[in-house]
Amino acid sequence: MSCRGLCLSSTSILGALAVRSLDELQALLGDDAGEALSDLQRLWALARGYGYEEWLLFDASVVRGLAYYTGIVFEGFDRAGQLRAICGGGRYDKLLGTFGGADAPCAGFGFGDAVIVELLKDKGLLPATGHKVDDVVLVLDEELRPAACGLAASLRAAGRSVDIQLEPKKKVKAAIKAAERAGAARLLIVGGDEWARGAVAVRDLAAFEQREVAVEELLAGGGSGGGAGGAAAAEAAT
Repeated sequence: MSCRGLCLSSTSILGALAVRSLDELQALLGDDAGEALSDLQRLWALARGYGYEEWLLFDASVVRGLAYYTGIVFEGFDRAGQLRAICGGGRYDKLLGTFGGADAPCAGFGFGDAVIVELLKDKGLLPATGHKVDDVVLVLDEELRPAACGLAASLRAAGRSVDIQLEPKKKVKAAIKAAERAGAARLLIVGGDEWARGAVAVRDLAAFEQREVAVEELLAGGGSGGGAGGAAAAEAAT
């Protein structure tokens, strides 16, 4: 088995896990340091040249759980060290070969999105990106699901932001609350009787008013016209 010039006793390994600088590691290992320490020293020299050496901390106890790493591994943390790793990765020169390709020098890392969100919250940097739509389309009958999808597509083509609730709701009140949580301006109810007349029930969620509106009228006022999708939805209604 290749040791990359660093074949140590268990005592030396345990001692190495406690050191926090390359100088300490070299003093501990002496002539046994080999290529592994040289790689680390080269990395630190490059970091010094790029101007971010101060952001690096040596920690020999870091062990990544994936077997394909062939060199230095790393983890990134918040400056205060209060959260778990934000990202982690390392060098893997033989990974492509395991998938049938030619071995090639590679390095990479993966992020933990949940940790980033927590860090942004702590720093007050997480932007408010509340979900807001113009319309929510509610289908009352399973048979009208294709028609409801067509209506939603036509409104989107007209420039409106649209969500669609595809599961038939027994209680319209629950659908209204869901639409309000989404920040919608209107709830468009696709039901059997109205649809048979070529119309939908439109509820203005700000004014708390509901009226029946012809599909053609709805699409004409939805933005820049319904286009081909709008014509299709209007034909389906009739």
